[in-house]
Amino acid sequence: MTVLTESSASSESPTGTESSVVFDELAALLPASQLMATDEGASYYRDQSDGTASGLPLAIVFPANTEDVAAIVAIAAAHHVPVVPQGARTGLAGGANAVAGCLVLNTTRMNKIIGVDRDDQTATVQAGVRTIALARAASAVGLFYPPDPGSWRASTIGGNVATNAGGMLSVKYGVTGNFVRQLTVVLADGSVVRTGQRTIKGVAAYDLTALLVGSEGTLGIVTEITVGLLPAPAAAFGVSATFATVAEALAAASVIVASSRRPSVLEYLDGACITAINAYDPASALPAGTAALLLIQSDEAGRAADDVRTYAETLRAGGATAVVIASDAVALDELMNARRLLHPALQAVRGASLNEDITVPRSQLPTLLSSLEQISAELAIPIAVGGHLGDGNLHPIVGFDPSSEVDVAAAQEAYARIIRLAISLGGSATGEHGIGVLKQDHLDDELGPVLRALQERVKHAFDPDGIMNPGKKL
Repeated sequence: MTVLTESSASSESPTGTESSVVFDELAALLPASQLMATDEGASYYRDQSDGTASGLPLAIVFPANTEDVAAIVAIAAAHHVPVVPQGARTGLAGGANAVAGCLVLNTTRMNKIIGVDRDDQTATVQAGVRTIALARAASAVGLFYPPDPGSWRASTIGGNVATNAGGMLSVKYGVTGNFVRQLTVVLADGSVVRTGQRTIKGVAAYDLTALLVGSEGTLGIVTEITVGLLPAPAAAFGVSATFATVAEALAAASVIVASSRRPSVLEYLDGACITAINAYDPASALPAGTAALLLIQSDEAGRAADDVRTYAETLRAGGATAVVIASDAVALDELMNARRLLHPALQAVRGASLNEDITVPRSQLPTLLSSLEQISAELAIPIAVGGHLGDGNLHPIVGFDPSSEVDVAAAQEAYARIIRLAISLGGSATGEHGIGVLKQDHLDDELGPVLRALQERVKHAFDPDGIMNPGKKL
């Protein structure tokens, strides 16, 4: 893994007549409000990952629709200029970071909800629509869009598709890709295709929709998305429980997951996460001085309250030191809002962090967490752990001082060890954040050379000149 601080990222400015020609062509195509020179747009150079390299783009463009994107990409293709698509830049792996001389194509102005179909239970949106806006539009007609990444108030649907984002409801409902029906995509030559079907079933061709979901903008630029929706669930009930040991928390969670009462949320925070969140947000009231905290919800119609009472009994029987039932929306929101602060809170503790999103089979969680403690102790680097315990997707967060060479080196080594650990336990380097630039050095550990080469051939078929988000994903 190559980790660079902001100051050591590439800052060479693209020069030459070609850059001027490209900018002039963009200026002729777009209104001035949709084209930004690089000296005005530093905030668009990178996502929220710490220590990942970014370069100086040629320009930042803000398309309003698919036609704009197609015309912009056609100009880029004609001049062999890289294109880096990005949404709200909430990513944590450098996938939206600019590369030197590229066009940064920001989709946040493509924010129209094109339609919500109550009869077919679908919604079609532009890529820049925020996750929370889609969820609210579905709710307004009695429907439900479940994927809820921690950054759902800011993240865009296009960005969620790019990384196949998950969230706290994944334990019951699945991830973004489970709901994507159809995509409108601009390919590397500027042509526009639509993949998939609005229908629930359809196997007329290779499933290019599934291939594009999670491709991090390296195969094409998603401009519109049709998703399937569900009937609105019942009002959720929840319970939080603290434990004196991690082992007790894992054992109690395992009993709940194995039961017939499937939770809609099953989240985990260790003591370091709780301390960081409480310090970051004075409004947080997570219980301090505990080894582990479980947050569990049910939204099952007709029995959510009974589910939560049963969860509470299981947690107490499993050794919970305190159990608190949240039976109203305000109490639930307080717990979930605190949980959503995990990443910024841990970044604030030491100034920077490397954010993992490894996945392992649930049976391997005890080994994973005990091994993480060992890595932290051996390298004298803090590793806090929270995340989606119910589906085995945890977020070990390695805190470090970016001004300390010793800290940076220890953080890099810890990060690499954590990925190798997850893979050795039958898991993956990433469950929802993507590869970006942060995890590329570890791909061969998971894929191996033959599968890696096959992936590269797929990339070449979509993008023979290599202009689509180059240096990312593979």
